[in-house]
Amino acid sequence: MRVLRAAQEGGSTVSECFLAAERINPRDDESWYREWHSAADINRERAAEALASGRIPTALSNWLRAANYYRTAQVMLACSDPRQGAAIALMQDCARLYVQHATPAGEVVEIPWRDGVLQGYFVPAPCATRPLPVVLCVVGQGHYKEEHLHRVPSYALERGLSLLLVDLPGQSYSQEMIGSPCRYEVETAISGWVDFLADRSDIDQERIAIFGDGLGAAFATRGANLDDRFAAAVCDAGIWELHERAFIASRISGRAGLGCPSEIEGFNSSSVAANIKCPVLVAMGERDWLDVDHVTECCRVMKQNGLDIELKIFRASETVAPPAQIDIPTVGNEFIFDWIVDRLDSRTK
Repeated sequence: MRVLRAAQEGGSTVSECFLAAERINPRDDESWYREWHSAADINRERAAEALASGRIPTALSNWLRAANYYRTAQVMLACSDPRQGAAIALMQDCARLYVQHATPAGEVVEIPWRDGVLQGYFVPAPCATRPLPVVLCVVGQGHYKEEHLHRVPSYALERGLSLLLVDLPGQSYSQEMIGSPCRYEVETAISGWVDFLADRSDIDQERIAIFGDGLGAAFATRGANLDDRFAAAVCDAGIWELHERAFIASRISGRAGLGCPSEIEGFNSSSVAANIKCPVLVAMGERDWLDVDHVTECCRVMKQNGLDIELKIFRASETVAPPAQIDIPTVGNEFIFDWIVDRLDSRTK
């Protein structure tokens, strides 16, 4: 489903997805890796031929698909399988070529972190004649910033927003392999990326937004809570963490968690989102992992307590109801990036 939905945004083609799926043999554990890697190789080779002939648009579309197919190929491999690292390296190479040959050209950037570095892709909006607003995009654990390359640039760039797609501590294959798990202070790395943006002359420092996709929404909440330089945040407003705490409390006490408004009020009083100063959007599907009624009540209480928060629930009738709008991300992303533009534009009025 993940790779098929990417066809809407250039990260795959429907025919290639069906061809690979058709060739996968459930009795052959190697067939998943083999077929998706083969599809990726074909696209990467087409991209190289197009680049050599000066056909940059063709090269770009093939690099984008190849990156996604390499990512798909490695998901069934054991962490100890050396082919996993090789596939991720090819994914990152295709992503780097895509970023560097786009118009306008993007940049592969780094910031220092602990004893190493964190990597990101800066993708500028076209026709930039003045400092522009920017959206810092973070993903959840087990995902890669490269996945955002086909998911968000079209929505951001056509609205005049630059993008910074980043790794956080414990993300990216190399960090996972050297034993750097997702760290509890991940929000401090987000502030490091904001420092990076603050040093750029092509960025409007008053119009920096953060967008957390999927489980990255929890990281975005922690980042916005720690750093008041954000002008808008698309995140989970701490609701996922709130539900985790309620679940643990219910197991200890033997009572159902979040069962009444007073319990929700109590949990929200110490929410990780309590210090967020900017407008917040919580976007979820009607059939998301979290209970819609609980999320609605949590947002009501946070709004009552002074947080500038908006809840958008995509209904099943819109076909955007599953978690992370996995069936049709277009509708969700259009709403999200329109909301970001509206909030950032309000900073200039």
